[in-house]
Amino acid sequence: MGKIGVVGSINMDMTVKAERIPLKGETVKGEDLKYIPGGKGANQAVAMAKLGAKVEMFGCVGDDAAGASLIKNMQDVGVETKCIKTVAGTPTGLAMITVGNNDNTIVVVAGANDDVNIDYVNEVKDSLLECEIVLLQHEIPQETVEYVIELCAEHGVKAVLNPGPARPVKQEILDKVTYLTPNEHEAVILFGEDISFEEMMRKYPEKLVITQGSRGVSTCLRSGEVVLVPARKANVVDTTGAGDTLNGAFTVAVMEGMFITKALAFANTAAGLSTEKFGAQGGMPSRDEVKRAMEG
Repeated sequence: MGKIGVVGSINMDMTVKAERIPLKGETVKGEDLKYIPGGKGANQAVAMAKLGAKVEMFGCVGDDAAGASLIKNMQDVGVETKCIKTVAGTPTGLAMITVGNNDNTIVVVAGANDDVNIDYVNEVKDSLLECEIVLLQHEIPQETVEYVIELCAEHGVKAVLNPGPARPVKQEILDKVTYLTPNEHEAVILFGEDISFEEMMRKYPEKLVITQGSRGVSTCLRSGEVVLVPARKANVVDTTGAGDTLNGAFTVAVMEGMFITKALAFANTAAGLSTEKFGAQGGMPSRDEVKRAMEG
């Protein structure tokens, strides 16, 4: 099986549980403060490694204890980390997450993730182009994302773009990605409010996949039929990282040659299972767990 590359963010998540998400100007009591490995990029790499894929992580951390522990955490689940760069004098990325009312709010401090620049990509280019498919997100600089997608297109490497956090993407970049996986909010930022989700998907059959939380995931088949692959019913404990699990599982499935609707069912099952445990990476399921849930 080929190698999957992830170019993206590596963060330490500082998670606090509260009775509910505070309103503007309000103070609520928090408890259960935890420091948990996170970052969309690292989460997606870990999700794929746990599903048995061969994965390499490309990104930057600071020269601090958080950076060292995040690299070790990825190594422990089998992610290849030799190309991760430690940047002197810069903190590792941090996400501050408040969990309450079965939902969350997140503030992200980029730190060393801003050093995932074009120079860095050129340093790791040989390893990156050994990958069969590369997964990217928006927690690193925009020009880096564009550069990697262009590099992949030039060298026949497939690219999956998970365009979160939401920001606009140039049309020529959208045209070059193999798969695009926005949620509904991100899809509106990409394509505007004047076009329905159905029309968006018809423009990009079997390429644009729109995630819709507890409803499931939609795409348009080459036949022109728009399909909704329903989400797996889950006993939700923590939704952090569910989208990353979905993206990772989807990428593994398409690399293995699964048909898109089967790949989305596999991804939905993995994402559903991940919400049943606390923390982004800790809750990510193994291949066997997904297989059992799909058979059950």
